[in-house]
Amino acid sequence: MSRQWWKESVVYQIYPRSFKDSNGDGIGDINGITEKLDYLKELGIDVIWLSPVYDSPNDDNGYDIRDYQAIMAEFGTMTDWDTMLDEIHKRDMKLIMDLVVNHTSDEHQWFVESRRSKDNAYRDYYIWRPGKNGQEPTNWEAAFSGSAWHYNEATDDYYLHLFSKKQPDLNWENPTLRKDVYKMMTWWLDKGIDGFRMDVINFISKDQRFPDGEPAPGKRYVSGHQHFMNGPRIHEFLQEMHREVLSNYDVMTVGEMPGATPEEAQLYTGEERNELNMVFHFEHMDIDSGPSGKWDVIPWLLKELKDILSKWQFALQNDGWNSLYWNNHDQPRVVSRFGDDGQYREKSAKMLATTLHMMKGTPFIYQGEEIGMTNVAFDHIDDYRDIETLNMYEEQLNKGHTAEELMKAIHVKSRDNARTPMQWNADEHAGFTDGSPWIKVNPNYQTINAAFALNNPDSIFHYYKKLIQLRKTHDVILYGDYHLLEADSEALFAYTRTLNRTGLLVVSNFTKEAQSFSIPDDCNIRNLLITNELELDESSNDQITLTPFATRVYTYTL
Repeated sequence: MSRQWWKESVVYQIYPRSFKDSNGDGIGDINGITEKLDYLKELGIDVIWLSPVYDSPNDDNGYDIRDYQAIMAEFGTMTDWDTMLDEIHKRDMKLIMDLVVNHTSDEHQWFVESRRSKDNAYRDYYIWRPGKNGQEPTNWEAAFSGSAWHYNEATDDYYLHLFSKKQPDLNWENPTLRKDVYKMMTWWLDKGIDGFRMDVINFISKDQRFPDGEPAPGKRYVSGHQHFMNGPRIHEFLQEMHREVLSNYDVMTVGEMPGATPEEAQLYTGEERNELNMVFHFEHMDIDSGPSGKWDVIPWLLKELKDILSKWQFALQNDGWNSLYWNNHDQPRVVSRFGDDGQYREKSAKMLATTLHMMKGTPFIYQGEEIGMTNVAFDHIDDYRDIETLNMYEEQLNKGHTAEELMKAIHVKSRDNARTPMQWNADEHAGFTDGSPWIKVNPNYQTINAAFALNNPDSIFHYYKKLIQLRKTHDVILYGDYHLLEADSEALFAYTRTLNRTGLLVVSNFTKEAQSFSIPDDCNIRNLLITNELELDESSNDQITLTPFATRVYTYTL
Protein backbone atom coordinates (compact mmCIF):
# COMPACT_ATOMS: atom_id res chain seq x y z
CA MET A 1 0.00 0.00 0.00
CA SER A 2 1.48 3.33 -1.06
CA ARG A 3 2.07 6.20 1.33
CA GLN A 4 0.05 9.30 0.43
CA TRP A 5 -0.33 12.68 2.16
CA TRP A 6 -4.10 12.33 2.27
CA LYS A 7 -3.80 9.02 4.10
CA GLU A 8 -1.67 10.69 6.76
CA SER A 9 -3.88 13.76 7.18
CA VAL A 10 -6.64 14.71 9.61
CA VAL A 11 -9.52 16.67 8.05
CA TYR A 12 -11.68 19.31 9.75
CA GLN A 13 -15.07 20.06 8.25
CA ILE A 14 -16.34 23.64 8.31
CA TYR A 15 -20.02 24.34 7.80
CA PRO A 16 -19.53 28.03 6.94
CA ARG A 17 -23.01 29.33 7.83
CA SER A 18 -22.48 28.22 11.43
CA PHE A 19 -18.73 28.63 11.96
CA LYS A 20 -17.93 32.33 12.58
CA ASP A 21 -19.69 35.54 11.56
CA SER A 22 -17.29 38.44 10.94
CA ASN A 23 -19.74 41.22 10.01
CA GLY A 24 -22.65 40.90 12.45
CA ASP A 25 -25.33 39.76 10.01
CA GLY A 26 -25.87 36.52 11.95
CA ILE A 27 -24.45 34.29 9.20
CA GLY A 28 -21.02 32.69 9.30
CA ASP A 29 -18.77 33.81 6.47
CA ILE A 30 -15.41 33.39 4.76
CA ASN A 31 -13.66 36.17 6.68
CA GLY A 32 -14.86 34.51 9.89
CA ILE A 33 -13.10 31.31 8.80
CA THR A 34 -9.90 33.23 8.09
CA GLU A 35 -10.09 34.74 11.60
CA LYS A 36 -10.09 31.27 13.13
CA LEU A 37 -7.35 29.57 11.12
CA ASP A 38 -4.87 29.85 13.99
CA TYR A 39 -7.34 27.92 16.16
CA LEU A 40 -7.34 25.09 13.61
CA LYS A 41 -3.56 25.23 13.31
CA GLU A 42 -3.36 24.90 17.10
CA LEU A 43 -5.59 21.82 16.94
CA GLY A 44 -3.13 20.33 14.47
CA ILE A 45 -5.39 19.40 11.56
CA ASP A 46 -3.97 19.16 8.04
CA VAL A 47 -6.92 19.69 5.73
CA ILE A 48 -10.06 21.83 5.85
CA TRP A 49 -13.16 20.57 4.08
CA LEU A 50 -15.35 23.56 3.34
CA SER A 51 -19.06 22.90 2.81
CA PRO A 52 -20.53 24.86 -0.15
CA VAL A 53 -19.89 28.60 -0.31
CA TYR A 54 -21.02 28.97 -3.94
CA ASP A 55 -23.74 31.36 -5.09
CA SER A 56 -27.05 29.79 -4.10
CA PRO A 57 -30.68 30.73 -3.36
CA ASN A 58 -30.14 28.61 -0.24
CA ASP A 59 -33.07 26.25 -0.46
CA ASP A 60 -30.87 23.49 0.98
CA ASN A 61 -28.24 25.57 2.77
CA GLY A 62 -25.95 25.97 -0.21
CA TYR A 63 -26.26 22.49 -1.71
CA ASP A 64 -28.46 24.06 -4.39
CA ILE A 65 -25.89 25.89 -6.51
CA ARG A 66 -26.84 28.74 -8.83
CA ASP A 67 -23.31 29.54 -10.03
CA TYR A 68 -20.37 27.18 -9.46
CA GLN A 69 -17.80 29.92 -10.02
CA ALA A 70 -19.18 32.65 -7.74
CA ILE A 71 -19.38 33.05 -3.96
CA MET A 72 -22.68 33.39 -2.09
CA ALA A 73 -23.03 37.08 -1.15
CA GLU A 74 -23.83 36.20 2.48
CA PHE A 75 -20.44 34.49 2.74
CA GLY A 76 -18.36 37.28 1.18
CA THR A 77 -16.54 37.76 -2.11
CA MET A 78 -14.15 35.80 -4.27
CA THR A 79 -11.42 38.14 -3.01
CA ASP A 80 -12.27 37.06 0.55
CA TRP A 81 -12.08 33.44 -0.60
CA ASP A 82 -8.70 33.99 -2.27
CA THR A 83 -7.35 35.55 0.94
CA MET A 84 -8.66 32.63 2.98
CA LEU A 85 -6.99 30.06 0.70
CA ASP A 86 -3.73 32.00 0.84
CA GLU A 87 -3.85 32.11 4.65
CA ILE A 88 -4.67 28.38 4.84
CA HIS A 89 -1.66 27.54 2.69
CA LYS A 90 0.58 29.91 4.67
CA ARG A 91 -0.16 27.76 7.71
CA ASP A 92 0.75 24.56 5.84
CA MET A 93 -2.86 23.40 5.76
CA LYS A 94 -4.84 22.35 2.69
CA LEU A 95 -8.37 23.06 1.47
CA ILE A 96 -10.87 20.73 -0.18
CA MET A 97 -14.13 22.11 -1.55
CA ASP A 98 -17.55 20.54 -1.84
CA LEU A 99 -18.33 19.36 -5.36
CA VAL A 100 -22.10 19.20 -5.88
CA VAL A 101 -22.68 17.87 -9.39
CA ASN A 102 -25.56 15.44 -9.01
CA HIS A 103 -27.85 18.47 -9.15
CA THR A 104 -27.88 22.27 -9.37
CA SER A 105 -30.30 24.92 -8.23
CA ASP A 106 -33.36 25.45 -10.43
CA GLU A 107 -32.03 29.02 -10.68
CA HIS A 108 -28.79 27.89 -12.37
CA GLN A 109 -28.61 29.33 -15.87
CA TRP A 110 -28.41 25.84 -17.34
CA PHE A 111 -31.78 24.91 -15.83
CA VAL A 112 -33.38 28.28 -16.56
CA GLU A 113 -32.65 27.51 -20.22
CA SER A 114 -33.41 23.79 -20.02
CA ARG A 115 -36.98 24.26 -18.81
CA ARG A 116 -37.90 26.85 -21.49
CA SER A 117 -38.43 24.51 -24.42
CA LYS A 118 -37.73 21.02 -25.64
CA ASP A 119 -35.34 22.24 -28.34
CA ASN A 120 -33.22 24.45 -26.07
CA ALA A 121 -29.45 23.89 -26.26
CA TYR A 122 -29.39 23.10 -22.51
CA ARG A 123 -32.42 20.81 -22.60
CA ASP A 124 -30.38 17.62 -22.13
CA TYR A 125 -28.36 19.01 -19.23
CA TYR A 126 -31.18 17.73 -16.99
CA ILE A 127 -33.42 14.65 -16.82
CA TRP A 128 -36.84 15.12 -18.41
CA ARG A 129 -39.56 12.51 -18.83
CA PRO A 130 -43.21 12.60 -19.91
CA GLY A 131 -45.88 11.74 -17.38
CA LYS A 132 -47.67 8.38 -17.25
CA ASN A 133 -51.46 8.41 -17.34
CA GLY A 134 -51.56 11.91 -15.90
CA GLN A 135 -49.14 10.94 -13.12
CA GLU A 136 -45.41 11.29 -12.50
CA PRO A 137 -43.08 9.25 -14.77
CA THR A 138 -42.11 6.84 -11.94
CA ASN A 139 -42.86 6.26 -8.26
CA TRP A 140 -39.41 7.48 -7.20
CA GLU A 141 -39.39 9.50 -3.99
CA ALA A 142 -37.25 12.51 -3.10
CA ALA A 143 -34.96 12.40 -0.08
CA PHE A 144 -36.73 15.45 1.37
CA SER A 145 -40.17 13.78 1.04
CA GLY A 146 -42.72 13.61 -1.77
CA SER A 147 -42.26 12.64 -5.41
CA ALA A 148 -38.84 12.93 -7.08
CA TRP A 149 -40.52 14.43 -10.17
CA HIS A 150 -41.82 17.97 -10.67
CA TYR A 151 -44.11 19.13 -13.46
CA ASN A 152 -42.94 21.85 -15.84
CA GLU A 153 -45.86 23.62 -17.52
CA ALA A 154 -43.85 25.20 -20.35
CA THR A 155 -42.83 21.80 -21.76
CA ASP A 156 -45.65 19.64 -20.36
CA ASP A 157 -43.33 17.08 -18.77
CA TYR A 158 -41.41 16.38 -15.58
CA TYR A 159 -37.85 16.88 -14.35
CA LEU A 160 -36.13 14.62 -11.82
CA HIS A 161 -35.06 15.97 -8.43
CA LEU A 162 -33.78 13.41 -5.94
CA PHE A 163 -33.71 16.12 -3.28
CA SER A 164 -35.70 19.39 -3.16
CA LYS A 165 -37.78 20.40 -6.19
CA LYS A 166 -35.38 23.37 -6.40
CA GLN A 167 -32.50 20.89 -6.96
CA PRO A 168 -32.99 19.36 -10.43
CA ASP A 169 -30.71 16.42 -11.22
CA LEU A 170 -28.07 16.83 -13.92
CA ASN A 171 -28.04 14.43 -16.86
CA TRP A 172 -24.63 12.75 -16.77
CA GLU A 173 -25.50 10.79 -19.91
CA ASN A 174 -24.85 14.06 -21.79
CA PRO A 175 -21.11 14.31 -22.69
CA THR A 176 -21.36 18.10 -23.15
CA LEU A 177 -22.63 18.46 -19.59
CA ARG A 178 -19.77 16.31 -18.32
CA LYS A 179 -17.23 18.47 -20.17
CA ASP A 180 -18.67 21.60 -18.56
CA VAL A 181 -18.45 19.98 -15.11
CA TYR A 182 -14.80 18.99 -15.72
CA LYS A 183 -14.03 22.50 -16.93
CA MET A 184 -15.47 23.95 -13.71
CA MET A 185 -13.49 21.47 -11.56
CA THR A 186 -10.29 22.39 -13.39
CA TRP A 187 -10.99 26.08 -12.80
CA TRP A 188 -11.11 25.53 -9.02
CA LEU A 189 -8.06 23.28 -8.98
CA ASP A 190 -6.12 25.88 -10.95
CA LYS A 191 -7.05 28.41 -8.26
CA GLY A 192 -5.07 26.21 -5.89
CA ILE A 193 -7.52 24.03 -3.95
CA ASP A 194 -6.30 20.63 -2.80
CA GLY A 195 -9.23 18.40 -3.71
CA PHE A 196 -12.94 17.74 -3.49
CA ARG A 197 -15.52 16.16 -1.24
CA MET A 198 -18.12 14.98 -3.74
CA ASP A 199 -21.75 15.26 -2.69
CA VAL A 200 -23.88 12.10 -3.34
CA ILE A 201 -21.53 11.32 -6.20
CA ASN A 202 -22.75 7.72 -6.53
CA PHE A 203 -26.19 9.07 -7.63
CA ILE A 204 -24.97 10.57 -10.92
CA SER A 205 -25.64 7.47 -13.05
CA LYS A 206 -29.32 6.57 -13.33
CA ASP A 207 -30.87 3.48 -14.88
CA GLN A 208 -31.99 4.94 -18.21
CA ARG A 209 -35.03 2.68 -18.37
CA PHE A 210 -36.40 4.63 -15.37
CA PRO A 211 -38.38 1.71 -13.92
CA ASP A 212 -40.59 2.10 -10.87
CA GLY A 213 -38.96 1.40 -7.54
CA GLU A 214 -40.03 -1.77 -5.78
CA PRO A 215 -42.64 -1.09 -3.12
CA ALA A 216 -40.81 -1.29 0.17
CA PRO A 217 -42.90 -0.74 3.28
CA GLY A 218 -40.61 -0.19 6.24
CA LYS A 219 -37.77 0.89 3.95
CA ARG A 220 -34.63 2.70 5.00
CA TYR A 221 -34.15 4.21 1.55
CA VAL A 222 -36.60 6.11 -0.64
CA SER A 223 -38.51 4.33 -3.40
CA GLY A 224 -36.42 4.04 -6.56
CA HIS A 225 -33.04 4.09 -4.81
CA GLN A 226 -31.92 0.85 -6.47
CA HIS A 227 -32.12 2.64 -9.84
CA PHE A 228 -29.88 5.60 -9.03
CA MET A 229 -27.50 4.53 -6.23
CA ASN A 230 -24.27 3.08 -7.71
CA GLY A 231 -25.84 3.18 -11.17
CA PRO A 232 -24.78 1.37 -14.36
CA ARG A 233 -22.20 3.93 -15.61
CA ILE A 234 -20.90 5.27 -12.30
CA HIS A 235 -17.40 3.75 -12.58
CA GLU A 236 -17.11 4.87 -16.18
CA PHE A 237 -18.01 8.44 -15.21
CA LEU A 238 -15.59 8.54 -12.26
CA GLN A 239 -12.75 7.10 -14.31
CA GLU A 240 -13.40 9.69 -17.00
CA MET A 241 -13.40 12.44 -14.34
CA HIS A 242 -10.07 11.14 -13.06
CA ARG A 243 -8.60 10.96 -16.55
CA GLU A 244 -9.84 14.39 -17.65
CA VAL A 245 -9.27 16.32 -14.41
CA LEU A 246 -7.99 14.69 -11.23
CA SER A 247 -4.97 12.91 -12.70
CA ASN A 248 -3.46 16.31 -13.53
CA TYR A 249 -3.19 17.33 -9.85
CA ASP A 250 -1.95 15.93 -6.53
CA VAL A 251 -5.27 16.15 -4.73
CA MET A 252 -7.52 14.41 -2.22
CA THR A 253 -10.94 13.09 -3.25
CA VAL A 254 -13.67 11.68 -1.05
CA GLY A 255 -17.06 10.63 -2.40
CA GLU A 256 -20.23 10.77 -0.32
CA MET A 257 -21.93 7.49 -1.21
CA PRO A 258 -25.17 6.54 0.54
CA GLY A 259 -25.94 2.87 0.01
CA ALA A 260 -22.39 1.89 -1.05
CA THR A 261 -21.21 -1.49 0.21
CA PRO A 262 -17.61 -2.36 1.19
CA GLU A 263 -17.33 -4.39 -2.02
CA GLU A 264 -18.38 -1.37 -4.09
CA ALA A 265 -15.98 0.83 -2.11
CA GLN A 266 -13.14 -1.50 -3.13
CA LEU A 267 -13.94 -0.57 -6.73
CA TYR A 268 -14.36 3.14 -6.02
CA THR A 269 -11.09 3.45 -4.08
CA GLY A 270 -8.79 0.73 -5.48
CA GLU A 271 -5.41 2.31 -6.19
CA GLU A 272 -5.14 0.89 -9.71
CA ARG A 273 -8.71 1.81 -10.72
CA ASN A 274 -8.21 5.60 -10.87
CA GLU A 275 -11.53 6.73 -9.42
CA LEU A 276 -11.49 8.23 -5.89
CA ASN A 277 -9.24 8.14 -2.83
CA MET A 278 -11.96 7.24 -0.31
CA VAL A 279 -15.71 7.23 0.23
CA PHE A 280 -18.13 8.22 2.97
CA HIS A 281 -20.44 5.30 3.66
CA PHE A 282 -23.48 5.53 5.94
CA GLU A 283 -23.91 2.08 7.40
CA HIS A 284 -22.90 3.09 10.92
CA MET A 285 -25.07 6.20 10.65
CA ASP A 286 -28.11 3.97 10.15
CA ILE A 287 -27.93 1.74 13.21
CA ASP A 288 -30.42 3.77 15.25
CA SER A 289 -32.88 3.96 12.33
CA GLY A 290 -35.90 1.69 12.62
CA PRO A 291 -37.81 -0.10 9.85
CA SER A 292 -39.49 3.14 8.75
CA GLY A 293 -36.24 5.00 8.28
CA LYS A 294 -34.25 7.81 9.85
CA TRP A 295 -37.01 9.33 12.00
CA ASP A 296 -38.03 5.96 13.43
CA VAL A 297 -35.44 6.08 16.23
CA ILE A 298 -34.50 2.76 17.85
CA PRO A 299 -31.78 1.83 20.38
CA TRP A 300 -28.46 1.04 18.74
CA LEU A 301 -26.28 -1.95 19.59
CA LEU A 302 -22.51 -1.79 20.09
CA LYS A 303 -22.06 -5.20 18.47
CA GLU A 304 -23.71 -3.91 15.30
CA LEU A 305 -21.55 -0.76 15.34
CA LYS A 306 -18.41 -2.89 15.69
CA ASP A 307 -19.53 -5.31 12.99
CA ILE A 308 -20.09 -2.46 10.53
CA LEU A 309 -16.88 -0.55 11.20
CA SER A 310 -14.82 -3.76 11.26
CA LYS A 311 -16.36 -4.95 7.98
CA TRP A 312 -15.17 -1.74 6.33
CA GLN A 313 -11.74 -1.98 7.95
CA PHE A 314 -11.28 -5.54 6.64
CA ALA A 315 -12.62 -4.80 3.15
CA LEU A 316 -10.18 -1.94 2.51
CA GLN A 317 -7.26 -3.40 4.48
CA ASN A 318 -4.96 -4.02 1.51
CA ASP A 319 -6.38 -1.95 -1.34
CA GLY A 320 -8.47 1.20 -1.23
CA TRP A 321 -8.85 3.49 1.77
CA ASN A 322 -11.36 4.28 4.53
CA SER A 323 -12.70 7.61 5.68
CA LEU A 324 -13.33 7.73 9.44
CA TYR A 325 -16.08 9.93 10.83
CA TRP A 326 -18.64 10.09 13.62
CA ASN A 327 -20.57 13.16 12.52
CA ASN A 328 -20.92 15.84 9.86
CA HIS A 329 -23.35 18.59 8.80
CA ASP A 330 -26.08 15.98 8.16
CA GLN A 331 -25.70 13.88 11.31
CA PRO A 332 -26.46 14.26 15.04
CA ARG A 333 -23.64 15.14 17.43
CA VAL A 334 -21.63 12.04 18.26
CA VAL A 335 -21.40 12.57 22.01
CA SER A 336 -25.20 12.73 22.19
CA ARG A 337 -25.64 9.76 19.88
CA PHE A 338 -23.01 7.20 20.87
CA GLY A 339 -21.71 8.67 24.13
CA ASP A 340 -23.21 10.38 27.18
CA ASP A 341 -23.81 14.12 26.82
CA GLY A 342 -24.59 14.48 30.54
CA GLN A 343 -22.36 13.37 33.41
CA TYR A 344 -19.76 11.72 31.15
CA ARG A 345 -19.77 14.20 28.27
CA GLU A 346 -16.04 14.96 28.29
CA LYS A 347 -14.94 11.43 29.05
CA SER A 348 -17.19 9.76 26.48
CA ALA A 349 -16.23 12.34 23.83
CA LYS A 350 -12.56 11.45 24.35
CA MET A 351 -13.38 7.75 24.25
CA LEU A 352 -15.25 8.06 20.98
CA ALA A 353 -12.46 10.11 19.43
CA THR A 354 -9.86 7.53 20.44
CA THR A 355 -11.90 4.60 19.11
CA LEU A 356 -12.19 6.26 15.70
CA HIS A 357 -8.77 7.92 15.32
CA MET A 358 -6.86 4.72 16.04
CA MET A 359 -8.49 2.93 13.10
CA LYS A 360 -7.04 2.69 9.61
CA GLY A 361 -8.22 5.54 7.41
CA THR A 362 -8.36 9.32 7.24
CA PRO A 363 -10.19 10.86 10.23
CA PHE A 364 -12.69 13.69 9.75
CA ILE A 365 -13.55 16.05 12.62
CA TYR A 366 -16.74 18.08 12.33
CA GLN A 367 -16.69 21.62 13.74
CA GLY A 368 -17.44 21.63 17.46
CA GLU A 369 -16.73 17.92 17.84
CA GLU A 370 -13.33 18.82 19.29
CA ILE A 371 -14.98 20.69 22.18
CA GLY A 372 -17.76 18.16 22.73
CA MET A 373 -20.72 20.11 21.34
CA THR A 374 -24.03 18.29 21.84
CA ASN A 375 -27.41 17.90 20.17
CA VAL A 376 -29.90 20.70 20.76
CA ALA A 377 -33.53 20.34 21.84
CA PHE A 378 -35.40 23.43 20.66
CA ASP A 379 -38.92 23.66 22.11
CA HIS A 380 -40.70 24.63 18.92
CA ILE A 381 -40.55 23.62 15.26
CA ASP A 382 -40.25 27.32 14.33
CA ASP A 383 -36.73 27.28 15.78
CA TYR A 384 -35.59 24.75 13.15
CA ARG A 385 -34.25 25.69 9.70
CA ASP A 386 -33.44 22.40 7.97
CA ILE A 387 -35.65 21.69 4.94
CA GLU A 388 -35.61 17.93 5.57
CA THR A 389 -36.75 18.41 9.18
CA LEU A 390 -39.48 20.93 8.31
CA ASN A 391 -40.85 18.82 5.44
CA MET A 392 -40.94 15.69 7.58
CA TYR A 393 -42.71 17.49 10.44
CA GLU A 394 -45.45 18.86 8.18
CA GLU A 395 -45.90 15.60 6.28
CA GLN A 396 -46.10 13.42 9.42
CA LEU A 397 -48.35 15.87 11.27
CA ASN A 398 -50.80 15.56 8.37
CA LYS A 399 -50.62 11.77 8.71
CA GLY A 400 -51.79 11.93 12.33
CA HIS A 401 -48.55 11.91 14.32
CA THR A 402 -48.45 14.23 17.31
CA ALA A 403 -46.16 17.24 17.55
CA GLU A 404 -44.72 15.78 20.76
CA GLU A 405 -43.58 12.51 19.19
CA LEU A 406 -42.23 14.28 16.11
CA MET A 407 -40.24 16.77 18.20
CA LYS A 408 -38.76 13.85 20.14
CA ALA A 409 -37.42 12.35 16.89
CA ILE A 410 -36.21 15.78 15.70
CA HIS A 411 -34.25 16.28 18.93
CA VAL A 412 -32.40 13.04 18.18
CA LYS A 413 -31.99 13.13 14.40
CA SER A 414 -32.46 16.61 12.91
CA ARG A 415 -29.60 17.86 10.76
CA ASP A 416 -29.86 21.13 12.71
CA ASN A 417 -28.21 19.34 15.65
CA ALA A 418 -24.97 19.80 13.72
CA ARG A 419 -25.80 23.25 12.42
CA THR A 420 -26.23 25.31 15.58
CA PRO A 421 -23.50 27.97 15.72
CA MET A 422 -19.97 27.06 16.75
CA GLN A 423 -19.55 27.83 20.46
CA TRP A 424 -16.48 30.05 20.69
CA ASN A 425 -16.88 31.56 24.16
CA ALA A 426 -19.38 32.37 26.92
CA ASP A 427 -20.37 35.76 25.46
CA GLU A 428 -23.82 36.34 23.99
CA HIS A 429 -24.54 34.00 21.03
CA ALA A 430 -21.43 32.02 22.03
CA GLY A 431 -19.15 34.56 20.35
CA PHE A 432 -20.42 33.38 16.96
CA THR A 433 -21.95 36.73 15.99
CA ASP A 434 -22.55 40.28 17.23
CA GLY A 435 -25.94 40.14 15.51
CA SER A 436 -28.87 37.77 15.63
CA PRO A 437 -27.81 34.25 14.54
CA TRP A 438 -29.55 32.60 11.58
CA ILE A 439 -30.35 29.67 13.87
CA LYS A 440 -30.38 29.74 17.66
CA VAL A 441 -27.26 28.84 19.63
CA ASN A 442 -27.37 25.74 21.82
CA PRO A 443 -28.14 27.07 25.35
CA ASN A 444 -25.23 25.09 26.86
CA TYR A 445 -22.63 27.38 25.23
CA GLN A 446 -21.74 29.04 28.53
CA THR A 447 -20.12 25.84 29.77
CA ILE A 448 -19.22 24.22 26.42
CA ASN A 449 -17.07 26.55 24.34
CA ALA A 450 -13.68 26.80 22.67
CA ALA A 451 -12.28 29.51 24.96
CA PHE A 452 -12.86 27.31 28.00
CA ALA A 453 -11.43 24.26 26.22
CA LEU A 454 -8.26 26.05 25.13
CA ASN A 455 -7.56 27.15 28.71
CA ASN A 456 -8.10 23.70 30.21
CA PRO A 457 -5.19 21.29 29.57
CA ASP A 458 -7.49 18.31 30.27
CA SER A 459 -10.17 19.43 27.78
CA ILE A 460 -11.53 17.47 24.85
CA PHE A 461 -9.75 19.94 22.54
CA HIS A 462 -6.31 19.14 23.97
CA TYR A 463 -7.11 15.44 23.87
CA TYR A 464 -7.94 15.68 20.13
CA LYS A 465 -4.72 17.61 19.65
CA LYS A 466 -2.78 14.74 21.22
CA LEU A 467 -4.58 12.13 19.09
CA ILE A 468 -3.67 14.07 15.94
CA GLN A 469 -0.02 14.29 17.01
CA LEU A 470 0.14 10.55 17.70
CA ARG A 471 -0.83 9.84 14.08
CA LYS A 472 2.18 11.85 12.97
CA THR A 473 4.62 9.83 15.07
CA HIS A 474 3.34 6.24 14.89
CA ASP A 475 3.15 4.54 11.50
CA VAL A 476 1.19 1.67 13.00
CA ILE A 477 -1.78 4.05 13.47
CA LEU A 478 -1.60 5.01 9.80
CA TYR A 479 -0.84 1.75 8.06
CA GLY A 480 -1.18 -1.13 10.54
CA ASP A 481 -3.56 -4.04 9.93
CA TYR A 482 -6.79 -4.12 11.94
CA HIS A 483 -8.01 -7.04 14.06
CA LEU A 484 -11.20 -6.98 16.16
CA LEU A 485 -11.25 -8.35 19.72
CA GLU A 486 -14.26 -9.08 21.96
CA ALA A 487 -16.53 -9.18 18.90
CA ASP A 488 -19.65 -10.15 20.87
CA SER A 489 -19.24 -7.72 23.77
CA GLU A 490 -21.99 -5.12 24.17
CA ALA A 491 -19.75 -3.09 26.49
CA LEU A 492 -16.24 -3.04 25.03
CA PHE A 493 -14.88 -2.03 21.63
CA ALA A 494 -11.38 -3.51 21.47
CA TYR A 495 -9.04 -4.06 18.55
CA THR A 496 -5.38 -4.28 17.63
CA ARG A 497 -3.37 -2.71 14.83
CA THR A 498 -0.11 -4.33 13.72
CA LEU A 499 2.70 -3.17 11.43
CA ASN A 500 6.01 -4.98 11.10
CA ARG A 501 7.05 -5.63 14.74
CA THR A 502 4.83 -2.97 16.33
CA GLY A 503 1.40 -3.56 17.82
CA LEU A 504 -1.31 -1.19 19.00
CA LEU A 505 -4.03 -2.28 21.45
CA VAL A 506 -7.14 -0.08 21.69
CA VAL A 507 -9.78 -0.76 24.37
CA SER A 508 -12.87 1.43 24.90
CA ASN A 509 -15.71 1.09 27.40
CA PHE A 510 -19.03 2.24 25.86
CA THR A 511 -20.98 1.96 29.13
CA LYS A 512 -21.64 3.79 32.42
CA GLU A 513 -20.33 0.79 34.39
CA ALA A 514 -16.78 -0.39 35.03
CA GLN A 515 -15.71 -3.20 32.68
CA SER A 516 -12.95 -5.80 32.89
CA PHE A 517 -10.76 -6.65 29.92
CA SER A 518 -8.26 -9.48 29.58
CA ILE A 519 -5.06 -8.40 27.88
CA PRO A 520 -4.19 -10.77 25.00
CA ASP A 521 -1.15 -12.97 25.68
CA ASP A 522 0.99 -11.33 23.00
CA CYS A 523 0.50 -7.82 24.44
CA ASN A 524 2.31 -8.32 27.75
CA ILE A 525 5.23 -5.93 27.25
CA ARG A 526 3.36 -2.73 26.60
CA ASN A 527 3.49 1.03 26.91
CA LEU A 528 0.44 3.23 27.56
CA LEU A 529 0.13 5.69 24.66
CA ILE A 530 -3.00 7.64 25.62
CA THR A 531 -5.97 7.37 27.98
CA ASN A 532 -8.84 9.51 29.24
CA GLU A 533 -8.58 8.08 32.75
CA LEU A 534 -6.94 10.14 35.48
CA GLU A 535 -6.03 7.12 37.63
CA LEU A 536 -5.26 3.67 36.24
CA ASP A 537 -5.74 0.25 37.79
CA GLU A 538 -2.52 -1.48 36.71
CA SER A 539 -2.37 -4.06 39.51
CA SER A 540 -2.61 -7.00 37.11
CA ASN A 541 -0.49 -7.66 34.03
CA ASP A 542 -3.18 -9.60 32.22
CA GLN A 543 -6.42 -7.94 33.37
CA ILE A 544 -7.48 -4.28 33.38
CA THR A 545 -10.58 -2.55 34.69
CA LEU A 546 -11.91 0.35 32.68
CA THR A 547 -14.01 2.95 34.46
CA PRO A 548 -17.21 4.28 32.76
CA PHE A 549 -16.48 5.46 29.19
CA ALA A 550 -12.75 4.88 29.68
CA THR A 551 -10.40 4.26 26.79
CA ARG A 552 -6.79 3.15 26.65
CA VAL A 553 -4.28 2.71 23.85
CA TYR A 554 -1.13 0.66 24.37
CA THR A 555 1.80 0.02 22.08
CA TYR A 556 3.54 -3.33 22.30
CA THR A 557 6.30 -5.23 20.51
CA LEU A 558 5.51 -8.24 18.37
